[in-house]
Amino acid sequence: MRQKSGKLTLVFMQRIKTRDLARMNYYIFLFTPETYESFTRSDRTIVGVRKNQEQAARRLQIGDRLICYVTKVGRWSGVLEVAGPVFEDLTPRFVPSDDPFVIRIKIDTKVWLPIEKCVPIKERIVWDTLSFTKVNNTAPGMGWTGVIRRSLNRLRDEDGRYLEQLLTSQSKDGADYPQDSDEWRRLIAKSIYRADKTVAVTVPSDSPNEVESEESIVPIRESHSVQAKLARIGETMGFKVWIPKNDRPAVLKEWIPSPGTLLEFLPLNYDETTLQTVEQIDVLWLKGRSIVRAFEVEHTTAIYSGLLRMADLLALQPNMNIKLHIVAPEIRKDKVFTEIRRPVFALLERGPLSECCTFISYTSLQELFVLPHLSYTSDRILEEYEEEAE
Repeated sequence: MRQKSGKLTLVFMQRIKTRDLARMNYYIFLFTPETYESFTRSDRTIVGVRKNQEQAARRLQIGDRLICYVTKVGRWSGVLEVAGPVFEDLTPRFVPSDDPFVIRIKIDTKVWLPIEKCVPIKERIVWDTLSFTKVNNTAPGMGWTGVIRRSLNRLRDEDGRYLEQLLTSQSKDGADYPQDSDEWRRLIAKSIYRADKTVAVTVPSDSPNEVESEESIVPIRESHSVQAKLARIGETMGFKVWIPKNDRPAVLKEWIPSPGTLLEFLPLNYDETTLQTVEQIDVLWLKGRSIVRAFEVEHTTAIYSGLLRMADLLALQPNMNIKLHIVAPEIRKDKVFTEIRRPVFALLERGPLSECCTFISYTSLQELFVLPHLSYTSDRILEEYEEEAE
């Protein structure tokens, strides 16, 4: 009887395993060029996400697939299978110190491609097939980049299966997609080793392809429209809003605030220099006498002004604990991340600007703006739309 019971248990467990695999889900998993290189050199048994993605990570089930995508170069790089429970581990693994990817996922690497074999997302065999990149297949106000905004976004089953099959085939006898070696070296961050921590920085080059004019890439009036959207979202969530006085005439053409929402002065107990800096930030959300979130809208190619203002604020008030955001067109994302990791921003006394300042694209802002029941959400929903410089 015991032997029979054991066999029945084994059969039952096999059925459960088969059933669970049949229900496996597909998720995006993002690598930057730097973390792609780090993972390539590792034993490829563990990946990690930041603490603010712990809830999403713990929804993963054994057997789920992570379809890997390398940002900045826009390439699909591999397939990972979740092989164990999610756990937290503060031991540095992915960077020498202050490793932010402390929520760890045990994985089996099914496919991992060298960079020249990674398949570009805009290759026709991909672009014309995936549900979120097909022409005219996105909802109003939403773009294809929203799907690959952050790790652990769910993929449609048909997209996940197709990418898994494509990358598996690519690993056996796939085409080459050459990657410029000089560009790749520029994309891999350099590290500054200090006594207290290791800080990743980038040093932008002055090659002809990277020298850009100061002309607006979108009309200035569009930046005012973005300010108006940010103000309206903040108002809907119950915040008081600050707009610089020079911008108000243009912004108020698109946003009519409820009485008392738009502040006439900032109720902050700072010195005059700090107040003058804060007053110039494009949009502030406040609760009582505290700034909760600050937004800089960047409509030029330079990117510098908003980052400098954020850095000035942190230099003046290193203990200030607020969320900072750069809001810009999607095509400026890589430029923002490159600039935010310059040594001048990475080596601030209070810590790298990249650790407290995130990027929100115009497209992502529009997705947030049209969400139903926005008044019933908290500002933490921005975590679903912001992107971090990793």
